[in-house]
Amino acid sequence: MTEQVRGPKSYFPSIEQKYGLSIEAWIERLRPLAGRAHMEQVAFLKEQGMGHGHANALVHVFRAEHDGA
Repeated sequence: MTEQVRGPKSYFPSIEQKYGLSIEAWIERLRPLAGRAHMEQVAFLKEQGMGHGHANALVHVFRAEHDGA
């Protein structure tokens, strides 16, 4: 039985579908902003055309798993 994804990662399928890039591609775009404030990272993604909720979810996971901040 497959466990249902919860939390910010539950947005990942719709992020990939809506914006046409894989989550890893978005993570790579965020890497140069590692160590910056959460809202700076969210603002960057919004400048790329991502909605606030999707950007916030992606940044949350990025900071937890890739940022080290």
